[in-house]
Amino acid sequence: MKRMITLQVNGDTCEVAVEPWHTLLDVLRDQLRLTGTKKSCGIGTCGVCTVIMDGLAILSCLKLAIESQGHDITTIEGLGSADELDPVQQSFIEHGAIQCGFCTPGVIMSARALLDKNPQPSDEDVREALSGTFCRCTGHIKTIEAVKHAAEKQAGAGGTSDGQ
Repeated sequence: MKRMITLQVNGDTCEVAVEPWHTLLDVLRDQLRLTGTKKSCGIGTCGVCTVIMDGLAILSCLKLAIESQGHDITTIEGLGSADELDPVQQSFIEHGAIQCGFCTPGVIMSARALLDKNPQPSDEDVREALSGTFCRCTGHIKTIEAVKHAAEKQAGAGGTSDGQ
């Protein structure tokens, strides 16, 4: 039996009807039409469905939608805008870290969560933060460079993406 829930996604309040087994990923993609968050393995091993919930990178394929009420959710669509990209997004473009692009939203969300917690991460910090995302195109060298560059740009701008 469907249940009405309220989600906070990218700063907006969204009411949706969900079955008890619907994942956050399914609701984001199928009901809210936020298709930047990708669906791949469905069992939490690839990381391409990563979103930020309450400041933490989480796998949306493993989170039930009904458990997501009362939490602040950010998807790739909630970062930056067409006119002004998030520093991580811009850095990925500048460093050629996009490759085929399928895993890119998940990697960017993991990187954004890292930089919000640790504005000056070491290479090892970046590798650890990105280790949950499986990419078939790259060994993460360009992505590590892009995240480090985004951290430098962010430090020069005076803080994290939310101005802190």
